[in-house]
Order: sequence, then structure tokens, then C-alpha cells
Amino acid sequence: DRRGRRMINSGRMGDRETLCPKCGGTGKRWIWRAEDDPRFAGRPVEYVDVSWHDAFKKIHRFTLPSGTELGVRFGDEILRHGLRQGDVLAEDGRSVVAVNIPAADVIRIRVRSDHPGSIAKVCYEIGNCHAALFRGTDAFEFVTPYTEPMLKLLSGIHGVSAERASLCLDFDRSVSNPAGGHSHGHSH
Repeated sequence: DRRGRRMINSGRMGDRETLCPKCGGTGKRWIWRAEDDPRFAGRPVEYVDVSWHDAFKKIHRFTLPSGTELGVRFGDEILRHGLRQGDVLAEDGRSVVAVNIPAADVIRIRVRSDHPGSIAKVCYEIGNCHAALFRGTDAFEFVTPYTEPMLKLLSGIHGVSAERASLCLDFDRSVSNPAGGHSHGHSH
């Protein structure tokens, strides 16, 4: 663009080995994060909002807070990994453009610990609607994107409470692929 920005994350640039925190297995993280890469330390960062459901799209067009327009085209890796909070989209040697994933309307689901069989019912109903599913803070909590029919459905399951909330979705806690479809890659 006119400011001399160059794209650094189209295709498969920046592969890094990462360890799975659960089992120690490796997986590729193919994009840099502004907050953990020393090359970007001390540079001003312009954040662009990417909603959780757009984080898995291959083509993006943004208007930066400074008014500059930025277009990004990713390879197929985006369909599996998605954009994450702080991912760097562009840099020009002086500043950095990074992703902000804003809070989303979700349903926070809590299964009572004396009703563990209801976990399977919750997961089945969410999967049957092809909705994204995320692990919560413990083994009895789950999060899924908000819809009123889903909230009513989940609220009717014995031993389950469901409430509407606004949360930042953590794709590292995803049980199902938020982009839909399925994968044969590393998962728990």
C-alpha cells in the first residue's frame, strides 16, 4: 500500500514448532504473534477486529484505525488454524498490524458435577446443530456461540444450566473446529 507495508503472513510463512500443553505433541504455528516475537518489540501496533467466525476465512479486507486499507489472502492453513489474538498481519519496519478477536455473544454451559452423563447430551445437541464448541474453565463447563434456540435447548437438559454471556473465545480450547468441517490433525 501507500505506506510501504508488506504482507508477511500470506501462505505458509513463519512455521514454528509448538508443543501441545496437554500431551507434549508438536504442531505447526504458521503465523507470528505481536506480543511474543522480539522483532516487533517496541513498535506501535494497530489492531484490526476480526470476529471469531471470520477468523477462519481466507480473504480479508480491513480499514486500519489510521484509515489505511489492507487486504490479506491466506493459504489453506487458515482453514485449520484460524487467526488468533495478536497474530501479525503486516509490518513495515516501523509499525505492526495485528489481530484483535473481540468478545462474542456466547452461551456458557455448566453441567452439575452430580450429573456427568449430561455432558454427552450437551455435546451431542451442540454437535447436532453444527455449532462450535469450546471447553470452559473445568471439565463441567462448555461454551458455544449464542443463539436463542440453542439457549432454550440447552436450558432444558436435566442437570444443566445455560446462560448468555460475552466472552473472548479461545480457539486453543476448541473441542470442534469453529470453521466447521472436520480435521484429521492433532486434537484432544
